[in-house]
Amino acid sequence: MNTVRKTTAVIAAAVLTMGVLSGCGGTGASSSSQGRVYYMNQKGENNEQFVQLGKLFTKDTGIPFDITTASPGNYEQTLKSELAKTNAPTLIGLDNNDFPNWVDYCDDLSGTRMYKDLQNRDYVLKDGDTVKAIPFVLDRYGIIYNRAILKKYFAADWASIHSEQEVRGFDALKKMVEEIQAHKSDLGIKGAFTSAGFEASSRPRYGDMLPHIPVFYEYRDQNTTVIPSKVSGKYVPNLKKIFDLMIKNETVAPTQLSGATLDDAISEFALGDAAFIEMGSWAYPQLRGKKVSDKDMGVFPLYMGIPGEENSGLTISSNYFAINSKASQKDKDATKKFLDWMLDNDGARKIVTDTMGFETPFKSYAKAGFKTKNPILRANDVYAKRNCYDLVIRPLPTAQWALTMADAMLEYAQGTGPWSKVESSFVDGWTSEYNTVHKS
Repeated sequence: MNTVRKTTAVIAAAVLTMGVLSGCGGTGASSSSQGRVYYMNQKGENNEQFVQLGKLFTKDTGIPFDITTASPGNYEQTLKSELAKTNAPTLIGLDNNDFPNWVDYCDDLSGTRMYKDLQNRDYVLKDGDTVKAIPFVLDRYGIIYNRAILKKYFAADWASIHSEQEVRGFDALKKMVEEIQAHKSDLGIKGAFTSAGFEASSRPRYGDMLPHIPVFYEYRDQNTTVIPSKVSGKYVPNLKKIFDLMIKNETVAPTQLSGATLDDAISEFALGDAAFIEMGSWAYPQLRGKKVSDKDMGVFPLYMGIPGEENSGLTISSNYFAINSKASQKDKDATKKFLDWMLDNDGARKIVTDTMGFETPFKSYAKAGFKTKNPILRANDVYAKRNCYDLVIRPLPTAQWALTMADAMLEYAQGTGPWSKVESSFVDGWTSEYNTVHKS
């Protein structure tokens, strides 16, 4: 691993790496006279669609396309292993948590068409003034809800909340969730929230996604987009509020959480067994076509009782493309052709927008009318009309910080550890990770 530099990010990522390690080649070829594209994919939930995209690219251009997707929780280790190989990845998927560790492998992208095609260039990841990674998808996450279940709740004579519009802040959310849990039999469900699983595929929802909300406000208070050396922990009590609400009003007992998977939670929601799931727009391909229709999917922000949160929208994150600076010029050129092709080819744009369900940040997509119908992304349109502010993902000191947070939160949920350990992981763990990795 190379020297870590202080980096900035206006929009960064909190992405779950799901799926299994798969070396899936569009052609199986490792080289050609035109160069090659080898993508190290961080968005495991979209592995099949990227394979489909690669096959179409190879068919159109003759350039080989290969892909590897890491197993849950093993992305950085897999990336490190792959980059050490002779035929290393030419295209690297990154988020803001791991970007600082790999910045020396990121080529300057300021001259690429994909950079010039961005609707907002503030979204890029930089090393100083050098453009190193470009966002290719803008995800949003929060509390996805089943509108059909909520309609039954709103109509009940025992309900205190009677419309989606009344849920503006933590107090209303709490009242609604607890009433739904108390009357789950009346509503024909197993719990208000899906299982808060802590198996590898699911634990980033609680060690990464959820803590990013208080992290956003820490950055706001310090008026910075650069990773701070310390955080105050001011909003950790708010983190406890929402976490308590989830684990006390879910489909399973807290003692079962260590083995509960993301697939479990998605299945519970997709089958209509729970009203809520903490999740993001990347889950849409797994939810689409199941019992919960697109029109019945809505999203509430992750309210925690923070002053002013009633004016917040959904949390916005991103995943990034970086080109391996160590790759041959021929392979770099082939990889740039792939990125250009993604911008120009209607078949590619259809896969990205419709099949993957991505909201892209590119002018070319908007101009050609490629806009996703992903209901989890379209749910944010309501908040945009109210001029709600986005909860923008800010960099964590390291990916390890999130893993340590998840461990402490699981212990608390199971009753085997105190909340003070979560507080210490958030505050002291931040300082420790920053000093270890970023201070130099």
